[in-house]
Amino acid sequence: MSQATDVAAEDRGQIESVSGPVVTAVDLDARMNDVVYVGGDELMGEVIEIEGNVTTIQVYEETSGVGPGEPVVNTGEPLTVDLGPGMLDSIYDGVQRPLDVLEEKMGSAFLDRGVDAPGIDMEKQWEFEPAVEPGDTVEPSDIVGEVPETQTIDHKVMVPPDYEGGTVESVEEGEFTVQEPVVTLENGEEIQMHQEWPVRESRPVEEKQTPTEPLISGQRILDGLFPLAKGGTAAIPGPFGSGKTVTQQSLAKFADADIVVYIGCGERGNEMTEVIDDFPELPDPQTGNPLMERTTLIANTSNMPVAARESCVYTGITIGEFYRDMGYDVALMADSTSRWAEAMREISSRLEEMPGEEGYPAYLAARLSQFYERAGYFENINGSEGSISVIGAVSPPGGDFSEPVTQNTLRIVKTFWALDSDLAERRHFPAINWDESYSLYKDQLDEWFEENVDAEWPERRQWAVDVLDEESELREIVQLVGEDALPDDQQLTLEVARYIREGWLQQNAFIEVDQYCPPEKTYKMLGAIKKFNDEAFEALDAGVPIDEITAIDAAPKLNRIATTPDDEVDEHVEELRDEIETQLRELY
Repeated sequence: MSQATDVAAEDRGQIESVSGPVVTAVDLDARMNDVVYVGGDELMGEVIEIEGNVTTIQVYEETSGVGPGEPVVNTGEPLTVDLGPGMLDSIYDGVQRPLDVLEEKMGSAFLDRGVDAPGIDMEKQWEFEPAVEPGDTVEPSDIVGEVPETQTIDHKVMVPPDYEGGTVESVEEGEFTVQEPVVTLENGEEIQMHQEWPVRESRPVEEKQTPTEPLISGQRILDGLFPLAKGGTAAIPGPFGSGKTVTQQSLAKFADADIVVYIGCGERGNEMTEVIDDFPELPDPQTGNPLMERTTLIANTSNMPVAARESCVYTGITIGEFYRDMGYDVALMADSTSRWAEAMREISSRLEEMPGEEGYPAYLAARLSQFYERAGYFENINGSEGSISVIGAVSPPGGDFSEPVTQNTLRIVKTFWALDSDLAERRHFPAINWDESYSLYKDQLDEWFEENVDAEWPERRQWAVDVLDEESELREIVQLVGEDALPDDQQLTLEVARYIREGWLQQNAFIEVDQYCPPEKTYKMLGAIKKFNDEAFEALDAGVPIDEITAIDAAPKLNRIATTPDDEVDEHVEELRDEIETQLRELY
């Protein structure tokens, strides 16, 4: 949103007090959520409370030096984002100011207060190819043409949802800026490539549907045990150093979504620097082109004002909804919602609101719900289908999952990937605890896995879960009496569980062929381990000692299937299964 300079006298007020990012103004004619500009530097803010003649504003920039008596200017408009071609391959702050443009404008990486720029380039010309002709009838959200936004993504130009629609009077073709009309309707409405939309309001849809297709992540523990649906919601809580950011970055790189929106909400600057440096250099595994060509980054680091941190998740999901309306599948990573909640807590305390648990505002659960419920698999108004999958990292202090942000998030999301510091210390990555994690999408996604991978997918997954559950119970006994005191069948169960953990659940991000594991390979790897399990128990029943069973040469090769190239997996697994069968049956 551009800064307002020409406003009526009644749209001006003056500052009464300043308390960090919270400013109160008097004599300001404003409505809730109006964007205002505060002080002589015109710092962007948003109205969050009105009581009589006093208007409370949260300011998205540093307020030091701002004092009572300075002017406040009301734009009369809510906080909106600029939507149109050019959002991909861009890096924004929490209120959609493009950081590269601001750096060029300032001539420095250190930005002055009050600097502003549109979210997309208003001067760049784009090649518009129409999809309608004069005389056609269009309705709100209908697609009227396309623009090649990047090498991999065609930007669909749509009738704004708040237009009436009608009969097309004229259509342009060629190169235009985003503010030039490309389609004109008989009722006088002009359709541009540029739209604006309030960030706190969901874009309209026809119907929210039950998701039935998984968001394939390429991580075996996620796809194999705790799958996420396209249009689903997931939480990744974990203590410091357990791998929340790395897991989300892996999802951003490898998930089979068309568009990725990555929100760095209050994270450390070095983590966002890594994302900003790596993503432009990373090849997209789907196309081979740079990953940034289908990615939008929102960088709102921990040293930025907390008010902007509060708004950045809304900015990100509004951008995601825009691409969803085009029929794309969007994956949104919010890292982390705990920092977002902390920003709400700080703003709430400065407003002197009644605190809830651990000082968080009483409306914490409602705000989290409003955010996550914007995810889903939708039938759009224009007849297309699209999805937004939201994966939110949670950073509970000390890894305490009983704290309010984690608990309120768990009541909302349907997939829970619990990170474990003990696994991380043992260098088991992804450090997702299989005993605490769960997915409520498994049943509705089983049909897809049965049709696209193998009909026995659910049974094989359940077998792995049962073995890991039994291992957890046996480990408690082992700690008391030692493994050698267990019966042979239980010792064999522990050995099989070890192969599941080390050979199947672990992945090495530094080995190219193991960074991403397709579902077919995931299934075959687990099948090889189950083959060892079945043959080993048959040998045990035939009287073969447990030491001889576990000592066969083929067994350690189960841990090396992961490093086998995808195109060689079938042959390698088949050979390994034959070796296991031959070597074990020779023992009896």
